[in-house]
Amino acid sequence: MAEEKSTEYMRRALAIAAECAAADEVPVGCVVVKDGEIIAEGGNRKERENNALRHAETVALAAAAEKVGNWWLEDCDVYVTLEPCPMCAGAMILSRVRKVFFGAYDEKSGAAGSRVNLFEKGLFNHDIEVEGGVLREECAAVLSEFFAAKRRAAKQRKTPAE
Repeated sequence: MAEEKSTEYMRRALAIAAECAAADEVPVGCVVVKDGEIIAEGGNRKERENNALRHAETVALAAAAEKVGNWWLEDCDVYVTLEPCPMCAGAMILSRVRKVFFGAYDEKSGAAGSRVNLFEKGLFNHDIEVEGGVLREECAAVLSEFFAAKRRAAKQRKTPAE
């Protein structure tokens, strides 16, 4: 049952990621869950808002804090399609979320073990449980397809019309 719910929440995050791709944003989606219900969600908004801080996770965490009326999100779990970066991992630690579930691993900037592990037990004043690889292939495919389309478009712009 718990695995079914994890899949359900990650599928919602994937839908948000698809919306981001359609808006020409890197397709990352995030949902925050409390007591078995999605209370907040967010997608990348860096390009639309010209703001490097507007990652899917920070958008969702801010919405969750507003929803519960407190920046402490101790009873909340986060589901995100891509392994959090250092900024987002730090935001989750400071928000005191209970557990993070992520889909695709990020070998270049992942902060849940791929590049660094900010979630290492005892490293900070709050420990967060982490589970990676939830719908890993689907989450990775969304990102791969987005960047492949970007490369194709760039190549077409460089190739003169015949």
